[in-house]
Order: sequence, then structure tokens, then C-alpha cells
Amino acid sequence: MSAVPAPPAPSVPPTPFSASPAPGSAAARSGETRSSVVSSVAAALRAAGCVFAEEEAELIVGAAGTPAGLAAAVDRRVAGEPLELVVGWAGFDGLRIAVEPGVFVPRRRTEFLVEQALAQAPDATVVVDLCCGSGAVGAALAARLGGVELHAADIDPAAVRCARRNVEDRGGRVYEGDLYAALPGGLRGRVDVLAANVPYVPTAEVGLLPAEARDHEPLVALDGGADGLAVLRRVAAEAGRWLAPGGCLLVETSEHQAASAVAAFGRAGLTTRLAVCGERDAHVVIGVAPRAD
Repeated sequence: MSAVPAPPAPSVPPTPFSASPAPGSAAARSGETRSSVVSSVAAALRAAGCVFAEEEAELIVGAAGTPAGLAAAVDRRVAGEPLELVVGWAGFDGLRIAVEPGVFVPRRRTEFLVEQALAQAPDATVVVDLCCGSGAVGAALAARLGGVELHAADIDPAAVRCARRNVEDRGGRVYEGDLYAALPGGLRGRVDVLAANVPYVPTAEVGLLPAEARDHEPLVALDGGADGLAVLRRVAAEAGRWLAPGGCLLVETSEHQAASAVAAFGRAGLTTRLAVCGERDAHVVIGVAPRAD
């Protein structure tokens, strides 16, 4: 099975709309009914090959503030820009996560990582979202756990700017830097949940990704090195210094890479298991640090 993760259906969930245009919206300003505007946009999206044209049209019309803004948004989507970047947010674990051009769009399959973290550490008080991208995983964990000390980090400045929009609203801190080097030293030995949605596409397979990912998401968030596991190995190797006794590290990978990923966790001294969700084609490696004697 290929290690190249295919993008899911658009992760912006449909929301209900009234039949009449909202005041100040593109439809209201143009004098058209909302339904006619949505129909026109859906036709353009359908012609461009969008499978969920009607649902996407509702969202794009709802996000556009002016007729000019709507026209630009439709042009961007027809040109292949991910829907989430066009409307400015992605649905993730029941939250609206702000996203923007140049930032990795969180996948619905990664909600499985959040679920596994909650099952493993339901009483976690210190959470770190490493390779955080938009900060979706950290934000979701903070929303579910409530009252946690949340930290997130990414090497990409664009991701850090975006993550601050999602993480700081939940009392978290976001840092820029290379993996653990970005984190404050005071976190060593205190982290209950260390979630790292690392890049795991092998370098030679990046060019095989769907255009929405290949052309619109940062290479640093996709390219995991020769076998796709270069960043995962680095994260696993140092995790023991940061995890609290009994704390857990969770990393998403592919079916093809799972055995090697589990082995990397084992070499790092973590008690390791693989969790799989066939429905979402999600594979999460979970490593638990030794508990204090």
C-alpha cells in the first residue's frame, strides 16, 4: 500500500443557511437570491470537477463578503486551491480551525490521533502539539480536556502565525523552531501528551500527491525524507526527555510504514502499540514512557 496519504473529502462541514441572502452578503448586494447565487457557483464548481459542488458552493457563498470577493473565491477553487484555504477554515473534531494559504490543512483522519490521545491520557494536564501546522490537534485536545497547559511548535513561520490564531484563544503558547529546540526547557519531564503529526510522505512520492496538497501545502509539512520516517525517528528518539512518567507520544503514519515506526518507538524505550481505524485509513503509533518506580 502506498505511503502517500490521499486527501479526504473537504473537511469543512456544511452549515445551515437561510433561503434569503444575509444583509451585506455578496448575494444581497447583487440583488440576487441566495439560492440562485449558490446554484451558479455550484455549476462552476461542478464543471471544474468538484465532487461536492453544492456543499462547497454553500460554504463559499457564505464566506464571501462582496460580489468581487465571491468571484475571486470561485476562481481560486476552480483553479484547484483547497476549499479550506478558500473559505479560511477547516472543520476538525467539531471545531472551526483557521487556515490560510501556505499552511497544511488538517485532515479528518487525524481526529483519530486526538481520540487515541484522550483514551490513553484522559487526565492529561500538559499537552504539546509538535509539528503543529495550524495547531488543530492541540486546539482539539485543549477543547476536549479543558484547563490544560498547552504548547505548540512548528519550524514554518507561516504555520506558527496560523497556529497562534487557534491555540492562543485556548490559553496556549506557540513557538517557532525545529522540533524540541523550539520548546521551553521547563517542559522536560512534564509532558503528559506529546502529539506530533510529522510529515511522512517519502521524498520520491511527494510528486505523486494530489495537486491540492502538492501545489498548495508547504513541502516541509509533507516530505518525511527518503522513507518518510526521518522526522518521526527524531521525534521518537528524544521523546523520553520530555515525557512525564507514563506520558505518551502519538504520531500518525501510514499502513506501509507502521512496522518501522513502531520499531523506532521501541528503540527509544517506549512501550509501543499501533492503533488503526480502517474507516478513516488512519494509523497512529502510541508510545508510553516508563512510570516512576
